[in-house]
Amino acid sequence: MSTDFQTARVALGVRLRELRTEAGLTGRELALMLAWQPSKVSRLEHGKQTATKTDLEAWAAAVGAASTTDDLFARLRNLETQHQSWRRQLSAGHRGVQERIGAEQQATQTWRGYETSVIPGLFQTPDYARSVFLHGSNVHQSPQDTEDAVRARMKRQDVLYEPGKTFRVLVWEAALLVLLCPREAMAGQLDRMAGLIGRDNIELGIIPLGVPIASTTKHGFWIFDESRVTVETISVELRLDAAEDVELYGRVWDKLNEAAVYGAQAHRLIARARSSLSA
Repeated sequence: MSTDFQTARVALGVRLRELRTEAGLTGRELALMLAWQPSKVSRLEHGKQTATKTDLEAWAAAVGAASTTDDLFARLRNLETQHQSWRRQLSAGHRGVQERIGAEQQATQTWRGYETSVIPGLFQTPDYARSVFLHGSNVHQSPQDTEDAVRARMKRQDVLYEPGKTFRVLVWEAALLVLLCPREAMAGQLDRMAGLIGRDNIELGIIPLGVPIASTTKHGFWIFDESRVTVETISVELRLDAAEDVELYGRVWDKLNEAAVYGAQAHRLIARARSSLSA
């Protein structure tokens, strides 16, 4: 369990205890009112058990503080949103992060992803990935275990060839044009992207620059088995598993997908980006 998650759960417990004591109730009295075991009240107040929305609603009603229900729900959402600091994750370099992601993706069957300015890691060539990791190390001032990280990322790509796995990925055309690596490496990366089009288990859509869209292209995100979402910001990795968050990101992906092109049209955009490298 992450430190951030536990800290948020303890904070929620403190607030629950405040509401109980303000109502002049003991833990046993509250448990009796709710038909709970006294140990459940104690576990919730000490951050040793995660409350459900039903628990919070019942608690607020029992202590005569129904008006605090929305606040408690918001605290629960904050708890469910796990913030994984990149500084902490990269303290020993990128390799460990890649191996952790690789282990997690073994349990995933369907990916829906969207990237705005970088080629998705699952589709990167070694040369492109090398540049990405070097940039990341410089920004976060983390250890440069670049070659180990590249090997770990390439190993992660074995999942592309496993039966039963489906990848539905959207990339904004800008990602084909941003030079995060030398031009020769970018040419190889674009060739790799073109080669993925037409694969049975990969749906690669490109969102053209200038096309009307029904949703903003704020940041990249990935939806795993329609059950959780990850979002990478500059400082943290967000892990969202609340049903409403997963549904929200699913709707945004659907809107972006309406603007994407596939097949021959996607090939033409990749070819145009490649030709610009020699301009």
